Amino acid sequence: MDAAAPNRVAEISAPPHAHGARSALLLGALGVVFGDIGTSPLYAIKECFSPESAHHVPTTPENVLGILSLVFWSLMLVVTVKYLTFILKADNQGAGGILALLALVPPKKGQRSPAGPLVLLVLFGAALLYGDGVITPAISVLSAMEGLEVATSTLKPAVVPLTVGILLGLFLVQKRGTEGIGKVFGPVTLVWFIALAVLGARWIVTNPSVLAAVDPRHALHFFADHKGHGFLLLGSVVLCITGGEALYADMGHFGRGPIRTAWFSVVWPALLLNYFGQGACLLQNPDAAKNPFYALVPSWALYPTVAIATAATIVASQALISGAFSLTQQAVQLGYFPRVTIVHTSKHTEGQIYIPEINRALLVACIYLVFEFHSSNSLAAAYGIAVTGTMGITTIVYFVVVTRRWGWPLWKALPPVLVFLGIDLAFFGANAAKFFHGGWFPIAMAAGIFAVMTTWKTGRRILAEAFRDRIRPLKEFLDEVAARNPHRVEGTAVFMASNPEGTPPVLLHHFKHNRVLHEQVVLLSVVSERVPEIPADQRLEVIDLSNGFYRVTARYGFMQTPHVPSALAACRDEGLAIVPKMTSYYLGRETLLPTGRSNMSRWRKGLFAFVSRNARPATAYFGLPPESVVELGMQIDL
Repeated sequence: MDAAAPNRVAEISAPPHAHGARSALLLGALGVVFGDIGTSPLYAIKECFSPESAHHVPTTPENVLGILSLVFWSLMLVVTVKYLTFILKADNQGAGGILALLALVPPKKGQRSPAGPLVLLVLFGAALLYGDGVITPAISVLSAMEGLEVATSTLKPAVVPLTVGILLGLFLVQKRGTEGIGKVFGPVTLVWFIALAVLGARWIVTNPSVLAAVDPRHALHFFADHKGHGFLLLGSVVLCITGGEALYADMGHFGRGPIRTAWFSVVWPALLLNYFGQGACLLQNPDAAKNPFYALVPSWALYPTVAIATAATIVASQALISGAFSLTQQAVQLGYFPRVTIVHTSKHTEGQIYIPEINRALLVACIYLVFEFHSSNSLAAAYGIAVTGTMGITTIVYFVVVTRRWGWPLWKALPPVLVFLGIDLAFFGANAAKFFHGGWFPIAMAAGIFAVMTTWKTGRRILAEAFRDRIRPLKEFLDEVAARNPHRVEGTAVFMASNPEGTPPVLLHHFKHNRVLHEQVVLLSVVSERVPEIPADQRLEVIDLSNGFYRVTARYGFMQTPHVPSALAACRDEGLAIVPKMTSYYLGRETLLPTGRSNMSRWRKGLFAFVSRNARPATAYFGLPPESVVELGMQIDL
């Protein structure tokens, strides 16, 4: 391991008794990490050759070998080299994903977090991932259902209703959590990859000449023959690697080792066998271009294959939905997204969460896509632009991390980054041509989410500055309390303090109007750190300020959800005993007025006020008992 990368988690050899756990991780990685890329054979080759595709090419031997060569080298360079060899080494205490990568960027002097264009770029990349999370379930399930058309044309009218029904059921069961269904993720996906390998291998045996596509000259000849049209075909070829970003985002759940092992031992061989099998089938039967995947399947196995494919696409969809939940939780904790309802669905695994607001939005968007596009061919025109944009942004941030955090010299960092960025930009450029054919949807969705994220971050900063002007030094307030010696009532009062140094405005407001204080006054600050998790034994800091006042700081990682009552209960070990039934929580409720002098545009002020009103109340987000909460209103000019 590179000594210049101290944040990376060292991998050690597991003892013999750990092999069972390692096998479970390997099986789990198959289901969650590779579900998306594993269902790509349903539509990737089809999109290149189907007459219904916008930029298809004729099914000639030269074109088949050229496309297969592009698929092989795309998987090799993007997944195997870029992500598994380089990007996966950039982990934030084991966690991956574009926001975790941003948290690795060293902040400028005097700042807690990085700022400027890089942050905006990462936020837009994160927003693009929501577009991927919407399109993947729609196109995957739709592609699986289209196997029914191959069985009999009379079932064609049922494809869209069945797809909508499956998606509806998938989103409705999210509230039950993924712990139960997660146990079958790995086995289902393993069966799927075995099916992919078997279906492809039987056709390769009949026409082994297709293996010549491994030679990259076939890809170069394809570009030379088709020129601009060949470049546009990259927008279809990219469908074979759309799950690449998931390898990085899900690293925190399984670790680098199981992900790499699963890729090299199961996923990559199965994908190559199936893609080359589809190529062999097309060489023998060019008319199979309409749906080359199902053309591999013997007639007697068609319905079982549709069932297995449907199960695999449900697993792939679940992985993307869970990824959207995790991404939202990270964004909330890092201050880039308003508070939402975060429900932990497992008593054993903290990372398994359910966010009803995001679930409803994804459901509506997925069903809209199915009704709007009707077929996987049409939907493929919208697919790719989001994920290739995120891949390019990941490469740029990776370069910043290896140079500014790990201290790599330019001669070491530039060559791989330039190669990766060149590939990313080529794929993105080819997909940009899809903009008016459906590619506008993920871009429009990302733009809306990006506007919310940047407005929320800016608005919260302006609010913090407004409160900072009202905050009195804590020592000054404590001296006043000691001098006036106000009446103290029984119990504990907890005041949420966003600024851990000054006196909370809510406390000043309360003391000014009520002129009494509780026996114990706790000034509680909940701080989100730029690491995935803070261990429980390092979470709390309790400072006795004397005269019944205590300063408590509770720190959480960006993959954790704060729970104030639990944090306060743990303060007993730090010498602060709090009785829950005799504790009151004081919160401020701001009424935002768009008439202030801040430099936010008026529409952003209105958006921020709207989002603030509809964000999850702090009472629920911090797990406070509603019957013990006192809210004091204040008006703030933005």
